[in-house]
Amino acid sequence: MRYAVLGTGIVGRTIAAKLASLGHEVAIGTRDPQATLARTEPDAMGNPPFATWYADHASVPLRTFAEAAAFGETVVNTTAGAASLDALHTAGSDNLAGKVLIDVTNALDFSHGMPPTLNPVNTDSLGEQAQRAFPDARVVKTLNTMNCVVMVEPGRVTGAHNVFVSGDDAGAKKQVSELLVSFGWPESSVIDLGGIETARGAEMLMPIWLRLFGALGHADFNFHIAGAR
Repeated sequence: MRYAVLGTGIVGRTIAAKLASLGHEVAIGTRDPQATLARTEPDAMGNPPFATWYADHASVPLRTFAEAAAFGETVVNTTAGAASLDALHTAGSDNLAGKVLIDVTNALDFSHGMPPTLNPVNTDSLGEQAQRAFPDARVVKTLNTMNCVVMVEPGRVTGAHNVFVSGDDAGAKKQVSELLVSFGWPESSVIDLGGIETARGAEMLMPIWLRLFGALGHADFNFHIAGAR
């Protein structure tokens, strides 16, 4: 399958590399490819600039958001939460129409410093906002409740643990669940929470995830729902 991964941060890079390793055609999208490649400083988390990653992943072309979305049969949104809807609008509604849109974003608001708060929260979610803004896309929220390496290497976490999916389209959720299995997730670990409004709960796990990250000092952990079937 052809995948478009929107976002060149560490999450986008990690997912794009995994998809390419599985034999999919992948394009990674950014607002301004030349500006993205010209950056030489590490990002806010200390990750090397995108150009360093790109030099080792020549099979993954860098394109504009719109070009990548037009290329992909399925689109994966890994952009920063505050910029997510703007990035999707730049990708273009025509390029998203009819496609599965996998939303991996988190509604982190850094405007008041650290730790970040959530916006939206409680009565809305980024997943719902994306579905409202692009009603012809088939939005599925998933993978936002863990570190990006665990997303594509669930075996890094010892024992059983879970990944959630939320969305209104049953066929889209089935396709995404099959993709998760190809990433290494057992079928029994995938929990369908229901419609896209359930993305609120998944997004609201981020504050406790951040606190756990601080307490544990590493990101190789995840949530396990004991008693799940």
